[in-house]
Amino acid sequence: MTKRAFLEKVAAKNPNQPEFLQAVNEVVESIWDVYEANPIFQDANILERLVEPERVILFRVPWVNDAGEIEVNRGFRVEFNSAIGPYKGGLRFHSSVNLSILKFLGFEQIFKNALTTLPMGGGKGGSDFNFRGCSDGEIMRFCQSFMTELQRHIGFRTDIPAGDIGVGAREIGYLFGQYKRIRNEFTGVLTGKGLNWGGSVIRPEATGYGTVYFANEMLKHVEDGFEGKRIAISGFGNVAWGAAIKVNELGGKVVTLSGPDGYIYDPDGIRDEKINYMLMLRSSNNDIVAPYAKEFPNATFYPGKRPWEVPCDVALPCATQNELDKKDAEMLIKNNCKCVAEGANMPSTSEAVTVFGKAKLLYAPGKAANAGGVATSGLEMTQNYMGLAWTREHIDKELHQIMIRIHEQCVEYGRIDDKYVDYQRGANVAGFLKIANAMVDQGVV
Repeated sequence: MTKRAFLEKVAAKNPNQPEFLQAVNEVVESIWDVYEANPIFQDANILERLVEPERVILFRVPWVNDAGEIEVNRGFRVEFNSAIGPYKGGLRFHSSVNLSILKFLGFEQIFKNALTTLPMGGGKGGSDFNFRGCSDGEIMRFCQSFMTELQRHIGFRTDIPAGDIGVGAREIGYLFGQYKRIRNEFTGVLTGKGLNWGGSVIRPEATGYGTVYFANEMLKHVEDGFEGKRIAISGFGNVAWGAAIKVNELGGKVVTLSGPDGYIYDPDGIRDEKINYMLMLRSSNNDIVAPYAKEFPNATFYPGKRPWEVPCDVALPCATQNELDKKDAEMLIKNNCKCVAEGANMPSTSEAVTVFGKAKLLYAPGKAANAGGVATSGLEMTQNYMGLAWTREHIDKELHQIMIRIHEQCVEYGRIDDKYVDYQRGANVAGFLKIANAMVDQGVV
């Protein structure tokens, strides 16, 4: 079968799933020559098996709002691939959640988890529930109803969900409490738990930390670093928060953060009390950034725009999928941006990635650059297995080493010449080889 025929077959089997098809196309374009060169993979039909989830679970989530009315949402869990370990991936609660988005996220998670070198398979889940405007009681009742069904399908050695957009410490607590109540067991079935009941330090910041560690390795590879650089960051959730902290530690200046209402440009740099102010805004269940400009008058708020028009040396898209398009990519290159490392999952459109590739810009896909979050979840699982709690210093050091190893894998399989690495190809090939070999070893399952 040709590559084109394969992709057409996948598209025919998955209509109206653009995000999932985008993720599949991106991987297949990178690894097709490796697949064709390995008859063992072809004989085992690895690629066709890889793009099919092992299991997709869809269920209703009925809950009662504060007015006593019954509301109904959809719940999902996509258990995509368990060749190298139990399913691992977050839960997303957002009105945009649908099967296409969760399949794309779960598919990406397979490769991301493989790159960490930790024994974790790929999965993703969530609901179209929107927490905005809900009381704590409503959020608790929703989480309890969601877990009442999900608990049938997850387990300490089977499937270990974590948080994602809309699922933070509060939601993880409610979900864990309901799991414990129903199953009568206290296990590490979720990651992102509270520190006093089995959680790990650094987990909330870990994705952002890891993205900056990875970007730093990319810059070091071309004999550069963060010192004195201007950094444009999108979003202001956990990923952007962690990235902003680590950029400042490494001597860079964060000049933007963003929300769905627009972006903030602060030429003085976003650090210390300014980051704390953004955290306060976020904790109010409001994801707008406009108030920042009133609190810090030297900053400017640009409504309805994205931060990629701001001149910067490094861009870290940390918000959501397809937030950086072709025009944004061209603007970044025009403004002499040196490096783009994805803190979110697939935040760059296919057209934007093509622009980066033609310009030979340093570009790292999310499956490599944002693997620090799930890597630290893996470290939380290890602590739970052992009944231990490691220090912040120990976990930060382990996370840093994992990101260095991921970078090394990308360089090994993506090096084009002494000066340029195709990080997208490197990440996809390295992850694919690990998963494909494991699937071959385990037979037709």
